[in-house]
Amino acid sequence: RGTAFQPLFKMSYSCSKVGDPHPGQPYKGGNFRAFLPDNPAGLKTAKLLKKAFERGLTFQIKSCNGEEKVTWAFIPHKTSWDGGKARNGYPDPHYLHEVGTVL
Repeated sequence: RGTAFQPLFKMSYSCSKVGDPHPGQPYKGGNFRAFLPDNPAGLKTAKLLKKAFERGLTFQIKSCNGEEKVTWAFIPHKTSWDGGKARNGYPDPHYLHEVGTVL
């Protein structure tokens, strides 16, 4: 197992906007973290993920049990350092290629 770095996203409470499930309604934020390998391919992916975040593509607001909350959007993220692909973790030898294709 190699080393990794963890981008941390802190999404605060706010109000949803046009295009969200219930525009103008408050939504619950949260802390989200992802894991990337600490190597050149991981750093390249981190830069692409940063651009996606800045463009508002990383998260979405979903209704869940009558509550609006922030969730990951459609860009795949590794949220665990282990557990394999089935648990959004490593090892997953194809992840960096797959996320690079999406980005």
